[in-house]
Amino acid sequence: MAVFPPPQRLLLGPGPSDVHPRVLAAMAQPLVGHLDPAFIALMEETKGLLRRVFQTENTLTLPISGTGSAGLEACVVNLVEPGDEVVIGVNGVFGTRLVDVATRAGATVVKAGAPWGEIVPDDVLAAAIARARRPKVVVLVHAETSTGVWQPLDEASRLAHAAGALFVVDCVTSLGGCPVEVDRLRIDAAYSGTQKCLSCPPGLSPITFGERAVAALRARTHPVQSWYLDLGMIERYWGEERVYHHTAPISMNYALYEALCLVLEEGLDARFRRHRLNHEALVAGLEALGLEMAVAAPHRLWMLNSVRIPEAVDDVAVRRRLLETEGIEIGGGLGPLKGRTWRIGLMGESSTRAKVLRLLAALERTLPRHGMAVAEGAGVAAGERVYAQADGR
Repeated sequence: MAVFPPPQRLLLGPGPSDVHPRVLAAMAQPLVGHLDPAFIALMEETKGLLRRVFQTENTLTLPISGTGSAGLEACVVNLVEPGDEVVIGVNGVFGTRLVDVATRAGATVVKAGAPWGEIVPDDVLAAAIARARRPKVVVLVHAETSTGVWQPLDEASRLAHAAGALFVVDCVTSLGGCPVEVDRLRIDAAYSGTQKCLSCPPGLSPITFGERAVAALRARTHPVQSWYLDLGMIERYWGEERVYHHTAPISMNYALYEALCLVLEEGLDARFRRHRLNHEALVAGLEALGLEMAVAAPHRLWMLNSVRIPEAVDDVAVRRRLLETEGIEIGGGLGPLKGRTWRIGLMGESSTRAKVLRLLAALERTLPRHGMAVAEGAGVAAGERVYAQADGR
């Protein structure tokens, strides 16, 4: 049988992101057993690297075997028991998904809603918390991948803890691309995914549980709804006991270890500055082409850029031409934003000067073919000015 020949793509959609050659090479290394002493040593090092990236001292920090959605579900089903009240910020796909998962776990859900493309305001969250009799968990999506919204967390953390609730954060798209600061923000539990700003293939979901979350896990009176995602058992495999729970995806753990090494070699602050600069250059270029951003400037993600599609432009036709002619993937809108926005990911290895300028040049060639006049060279020139200013030229 022939080996599948994947086409060469520049991945600038909502995920996965481009992967460093060192990460791909790590996945090609020989397998060892999931209880081999060498693999156990790798597990320990990976936990330490994850703590540094999450900016936490939490002991219970590890990668769940599954994508970011597995991390989402693991946090919910391990902290929520039937009848618990859970307050969830809902302003996009992943807040909506959290409601679904919490409801299936038997929770009584109180929604703190906001329009898609906007943050959940602190007063709306406070009102939702007040409507709950005794909320056990408050959950917010830090980086809403479906809309490009960056949710503030400082006041939300204070509100959750003032109500005696655990504060849980979805940082699937933010981890490794902007500050998450688990300990400073007093986040009790958080989860992410490997395929976004960590620039690792999809397949693992880093999670971290603080002392209050671990205490809630220990105090459960009902079994965790999911056997596979029961952290009480997974912790024994990843902890000192090394009790068999499941066969960990060996190659994916190799890849995550290498990806985390790359993150820390670059340095978190430098990595955050890179993501911000490339976002600013992209925005300048898009605006020079006559396109508008879909999220207000104070709350735009650096890693996931949501762009309004002009009424005269065919969403699908533009994305198809970018993919088939330019070799560039960008994402379409979801839910009520379908056909109204493009989602451009600048995550991890996909967030570079060369890739931003390549996309802007491709849009200059593509948009005129699909109903939008643009000034030739305007987008690239605007992006270059941002880089020149950053370079001090």
